[in-house]
Amino acid sequence: MIKGTTILCVKRDGVAVMAGDGQVTLENIVLKEKAKKIRKLYNDQVLAGFAGATADAFTLFERFEQKLEKFHGNITRASVELAKEWRTDRMLRRLEALMIVSDGEKSFLLSGNGDIMEPDEGIIAIGSGGAYALAAARALFRYSNLDIEDIVIKSMEIASQICIYTNKEIIIERVTKKND
Repeated sequence: MIKGTTILCVKRDGVAVMAGDGQVTLENIVLKEKAKKIRKLYNDQVLAGFAGATADAFTLFERFEQKLEKFHGNITRASVELAKEWRTDRMLRRLEALMIVSDGEKSFLLSGNGDIMEPDEGIIAIGSGGAYALAAARALFRYSNLDIEDIVIKSMEIASQICIYTNKEIIIERVTKKND
């Protein structure tokens, strides 16, 4: 299990909101409280968030952005190609990270095993607090009238109260799928 972070993405009606906590830990020590673990890529049209080793995440962000450029922002194709490369490239397959990507229309979880998973309800989470954020987001998504940004904020707050590797310094980004 990746320890040290929580990343949550909720998508509805062409809008995706992604959040990450800011805590960076080394074993049982908090090194940083306000790290940015999510990025906007491809002309601010795609969100990407990571859980895992920071240097590995920067490598994956860079590679994913290259794939987005190559495939003109097609998040599905870029995800498939990154997952294939991640699994087969000798250096990349040693990376210890998970990624969530979304463009407002589609969201995927990517892993070094070649996995590309698209959530059923448009809600996906990774990291040590991911299961807590996911459970809270699903409940709020199904049984409240909150907008997705409020769902993400409240879900991350709940995760931070349960997971010792997740703090309340939450960074949020939003994208809206552009009509072609």
